[in-house]
Amino acid sequence: MSESIWPEGQATTELLVEVREGKPQAVEELLDRHRDPLRRMIAMRLDQRLAQRVDVSDIIQDVLIEANRRLVDYVNTPTIPFHLWIRQIAKDRIIDAHRRHRLSAKRSIDREQGPIGFASNENSTIELANQFKDQGLTPAAAATQKELAYHMELAIGQLKEGDREIILMRHYEQLNNQEIAQSLGLSEPAASMRYLRAIKRLREVIESLPNLHKEIRE
Repeated sequence: MSESIWPEGQATTELLVEVREGKPQAVEELLDRHRDPLRRMIAMRLDQRLAQRVDVSDIIQDVLIEANRRLVDYVNTPTIPFHLWIRQIAKDRIIDAHRRHRLSAKRSIDREQGPIGFASNENSTIELANQFKDQGLTPAAAATQKELAYHMELAIGQLKEGDREIILMRHYEQLNNQEIAQSLGLSEPAASMRYLRAIKRLREVIESLPNLHKEIRE
């Protein structure tokens, strides 16, 4: 099982205490240790064509500036874990980026039917694909796994936004059901049901793609 892309919680908690005590170095360290997770989280959600126009680093910088501006309010009244709070800022900036570039291009930048920003996430993709394998089948060879990952990401790209989002949260960010529920403003049972529906729809997409269905069964 892949590990969460987000930093370990205890260290974050200790840094937040130092931030509350007014230590500027703690602010810098807290934000810096979330930089790479933000990069991965943002990259896997950018439309392919938008990713050619927008530097992920620029979005990250906007997120960190906004987080720094709002950090005092957060540490005084934290309602959700820090990593969920900062990823919500990132989600808002992603939405802003898509909206802004739709307007600047004077046309809709629709999500392409293809892999989005899954760089460095091949293991997560293979683990997800293995959920759809028949029991007793041997693991695919490395070359076949790369092909499987590519087609699996094609399938995820064809899901509706809500289904795709919860699969990215669960299998690529490795958030647990409680964290997903908090992020989406749902009860834990509702979040679990939404995930199961998304997996069901992903299975339907897989079965509609002959090459992927064949690769998973091999």
